[in-house]
Order: sequence, then structure tokens, then C-alpha cells
Amino acid sequence: MFALSDISTAHAKVKSGADFPQYARDLIAMGVTAYDTYVSDGRAVYLGNPEPLISPAKYNTLTPAENSNKERFLERLRLHQSGGTDYMTFCQDCADTGIEKWTIDISTHTCTYYDRGGNQMYTEHFPE
Repeated sequence: MFALSDISTAHAKVKSGADFPQYARDLIAMGVTAYDTYVSDGRAVYLGNPEPLISPAKYNTLTPAENSNKERFLERLRLHQSGGTDYMTFCQDCADTGIEKWTIDISTHTCTYYDRGGNQMYTEHFPE
């Protein structure tokens, strides 16, 4: 079993999107199977324990745009993954381009981004 404090310790090491693969490996080692992160306030719901763990809000409320812009989102995602933005900037970019949440599925090594309507905007694979 894992605790929110374990996840917070691992997340504190993430400075940009370039750090995500190691973060995913850390979560796998803890037993996390999947999690959703909500752009509105940064809270996350982690699965893998008998009961889901819900983290508290991490920042003041962001409102995802009603109309999504996949092309702009992908530009900002690439910039973030190359180390060009910090986490908070990435969250603001997600809100600005209509992303409501992302889901990390550890078993399939995928991250899927969804808009406010629950529509899948983009799915990517991350390294094991």
C-alpha cells in the first residue's frame, strides 16, 4: 500500500515534463495502477490501494476553456516535455486549451488527456 505522502515525495522531484518517466517508475514501484489529475485544482485520484486516495487541491482554481484546441495543446505539451515549462505553467496551458483532466494508466503506460465534455483529446505512451 502507498500513502499520499509517498506520492508527494516522488512528485516533488518532478521539475518539468522531462522528469515524468522517472516519476512513473516511482509510482509503479509503490503500487499505483492509475490516476486522474484534474486541471481545475491539481487534485488527483490514485488507484492501486484497496480504496482510492484523493489528494487535496494543489493550487487556486483554473477553469478549463469551453472550447478545446488540440493543436495548441500539443504545442504546449511538447514544450513542457522538453523541459521548457514548469508544472504550474503546464496546468495553465491545459486549462487554456480546454483540457479538464488527464489519466495515467500504469498498466498500458499511457497518458490520456480529456476535454470538458469527456472527449479524448490525445493519448501518448510513456517509457517503462
